[in-house]
Amino acid sequence: AGLLSAGSLTFQESLKELKPDVNESQVSADFKFTNKSDKPINIVRFDGGCSCMSVQISDGKRIYAPGESGVIRAHFDMGTFSGTVDKVVSLWLEGDADDAPSEKVTLRVFIPVVIEVEPKTVKWDVGQSAESQTIKISMKGEKPTHILKVESNSEVFAHELKTIEDGRQYELVVSPKSTEKPVLGGFRIQTDSEVKRQATQQVFGIVKRAIPAPQKK
Repeated sequence: AGLLSAGSLTFQESLKELKPDVNESQVSADFKFTNKSDKPINIVRFDGGCSCMSVQISDGKRIYAPGESGVIRAHFDMGTFSGTVDKVVSLWLEGDADDAPSEKVTLRVFIPVVIEVEPKTVKWDVGQSAESQTIKISMKGEKPTHILKVESNSEVFAHELKTIEDGRQYELVVSPKSTEKPVLGGFRIQTDSEVKRQATQQVFGIVKRAIPAPQKK
């Protein structure tokens, strides 16, 4: 990418894309920058946006003279993430408002999907017919992967696991026992996947109040 400038620092790249191996659990990326202004720049704060991201700056150095360069290192713990994940690192320079960081760079990680779950949340409105909905579970790895058990944390939802193709395709049929009031239920799907960080999947059932349509003026 060409040089991209934000605020008073100039980054060689504002977006880094990584494609880790299926068995990797952590990735890191370096964002190089230069102070191309004619004044010293003080980085007063930086934030990776979530506990899964840690951020470091060139040995802790915060003040950069004109022409001086440094590196932002973003370290991402992939945990149970899968698919395309964007993580944004924000930097506040001296004088920035709390809600307006001068600098933002993005780490985009393409994490191999071993177990595809769609949708991850099934929803009903309060008072809606309690008809069942289906969550489809597809095993995308080279080896067959089996569902060992499904655990629910709520007695409000009934569920049934169906095997469509052993080791490859499953369906989790979920239905609320009542839609009289809002409720949230969670399901843990435990598999024998060799990729441990994706071996357990979580899905949800929600009964929610319908959002009224905006009134026309």
